[in-house]
Amino acid sequence: MNSTVLVINSGSSSIKYQLIEPNAGVVVASGLVERIGEEAARLRHTFEGQDTTLTEPVADHGTGLRRVLELFGSVGPDLHAAGIVAVGHRVVQGGRRYSSAVLVDDAVMADIDELSPLAPLHNPPNLRGIEVARELLPDVPHVAVFDTAFFSDLPDAAATYALDRRVAEKYRVRRYGAHGTSHEYVSRTAAIVTGRPLTELRQIVLHLGNGASASAVSGGRAVDTSMGMTPLEGLVMGTRTGDMDPAIIFHLRRNAGMDVDEIDDLVNRRSGLKGLAGANDMREIHRLIEAGDARARLALDVYTHRLRKYIGSYAAALGGLDVLSFTAGVGENDAVVRAEACAGLEFLGIEIDPERNSGRVTRPTVISTDSARVTVLVVPTNEELEIAQQALSLL
Repeated sequence: MNSTVLVINSGSSSIKYQLIEPNAGVVVASGLVERIGEEAARLRHTFEGQDTTLTEPVADHGTGLRRVLELFGSVGPDLHAAGIVAVGHRVVQGGRRYSSAVLVDDAVMADIDELSPLAPLHNPPNLRGIEVARELLPDVPHVAVFDTAFFSDLPDAAATYALDRRVAEKYRVRRYGAHGTSHEYVSRTAAIVTGRPLTELRQIVLHLGNGASASAVSGGRAVDTSMGMTPLEGLVMGTRTGDMDPAIIFHLRRNAGMDVDEIDDLVNRRSGLKGLAGANDMREIHRLIEAGDARARLALDVYTHRLRKYIGSYAAALGGLDVLSFTAGVGENDAVVRAEACAGLEFLGIEIDPERNSGRVTRPTVISTDSARVTVLVVPTNEELEIAQQALSLL
């Protein structure tokens, strides 16, 4: 077996993991521990096409990761026999300090902790996963790969908010972006698919899942992205508003009597598609539209209108466009969203072939017409493979 990397994504109440052969791009084993801290947690481990599923109490992340390692031992594969050379960890917020993957030491862990106010829901569980994994797997190097790294060197004009600079500097207010690991993987894969040098391409990547973000990539370098200091800004999402007038917050505070926590919950968890149509799953939105639900139709219109605005503005920021890529759950599986997002953009050179665009996509696929100036792709994202490859490359 080739060298493998164990990739861990530690969430607030879950641990996702994959054992990957980075050079071959092969997932050897994978699994999920969810509902950590609840009475009945669920563990699923997949190896050689067989699923092992368990329901049992998992008190904390330490217990969860210990059970994961026990499953590798009892179900397989044995990690040492599998040639594990590193553990790669997803970390959401790396601030401006980390522009690439880094070997984890105590100083890096202190930085991740210190950056937690910029990602309070993500960095603390990310850090806990690293702590436990370093304790249980002390003989292999651990590598942190940051979601923000791809956007850490955005041009100042794109990263800077027009806020009093003293306040912005003191409280580290700037555009950090998110989903960077996905945007980097997709933009590099797009260059391979088109057979053109990455350094020559002007690209827009649309990562459309329950969370959604857009990026403008010139010559392999990100020059703008839709998510801001937090993942709230930008595109319409499953439960998040995306772009809106900031004064709406003042209006709700003064006139609706809502406090900061209530407004936070409103704009992050009760808005977006869910707030407009009562559902945050795009498949349900389509079902409601077919049933004649006008609210669902409006929700989709708002969603795709925002996409077209970002495509147009990023094409302008790039000085033209060579490749447009759709990725993530909605981007890979929803032909209607792809078609409506590109409708009316023929003046930019974007033309979709309806037959090529039909259905869900499981491998990188061209969906534009042969005569289109812009190559439109669907590229299934693979953040875990990107993390594994970056970890191996660093070593």
